[in-house]
Amino acid sequence: MGRDLHTNVTEFIFLGFSDLSLTLQAIVFNFFLFSYILTLLGNGVIILTISLDPAFQTPMYFFLRNLSFLELCLTTVTVPKVLHDFLSGNRSISFIGCATQMFVFFSVGVSECVFLLVMAFDRYVAICHPLRYMSVMSNTLCYKLTIGSWMVGFLVSFGQTTFIFTLPYCNSNHLDHFFCDIPPLLSLACADTFINELCVFIACLVGATIPFLFIICSYINILSSIMRIHSAEGRQKALSTCVSHLTSVILFYGTAMFVHLRLRSQRSPFNDRMISLFYCILIPLINPLIYSLRNKDMNKALGKIFLDFPKQVQY
Repeated sequence: MGRDLHTNVTEFIFLGFSDLSLTLQAIVFNFFLFSYILTLLGNGVIILTISLDPAFQTPMYFFLRNLSFLELCLTTVTVPKVLHDFLSGNRSISFIGCATQMFVFFSVGVSECVFLLVMAFDRYVAICHPLRYMSVMSNTLCYKLTIGSWMVGFLVSFGQTTFIFTLPYCNSNHLDHFFCDIPPLLSLACADTFINELCVFIACLVGATIPFLFIICSYINILSSIMRIHSAEGRQKALSTCVSHLTSVILFYGTAMFVHLRLRSQRSPFNDRMISLFYCILIPLINPLIYSLRNKDMNKALGKIFLDFPKQVQY
């Protein structure tokens, strides 16, 4: 990813939360720290539980484990750097470091958008075509869908990162954010960014809006199939396998599209930071709760792990 010849910026300075008082900065630091620790624990426990329990070796839990891994990656790309900035007082990031952070962040973000569509497809096959589920959702297909999600994220992010970091940055290098995001970077470029904004819009269509529309179509078919189930218990069981995923879809897609599909006149640095906090920190934090609290099998497995662990330590 080469730089434009007119770019004389070698690093960016995160303004982040520097405008807050020291007391508020301490509160924000503790929020980031404890949220990150809980995110690591929550998603790590889900990955460990699914990996160790033979009862969870099914496509649905295979996808849930990969979703938890994506959540860990999404928050790890940004939060440790924020914590380092608070502790060291050095809020700078090199030009290449900024490009790398943005590339990895959007690669994971777009991959998660596509992966949520893959999970919707899994629920569609399970509920609308239950007799064919195991034959359709083979291990080979699961791996192909997972790798495909990562590839889409890689390609979309590579294109966006290349377009953004070949712009000339010859004025201020103060980035009004806590990580390298597209909107604040475009605001620093000393060139017409219309084409870049158009590319961002198209990338959002490909990586977020189109998958979201396919998810809606999947759930229309899913709900139609559920309504045809005669027993109330059967309907409730089918719905319970979809509610957690649908909640994640609404939270993740809602914030992602709100951030990147707004007009420039509708943006403000403060609002962008607050919304970024939501999908960088809160969604990875609450997703383990969403999937574990509504899943009886997961609750039993977690309970077994926490009950057996002290016994194993004693022996």
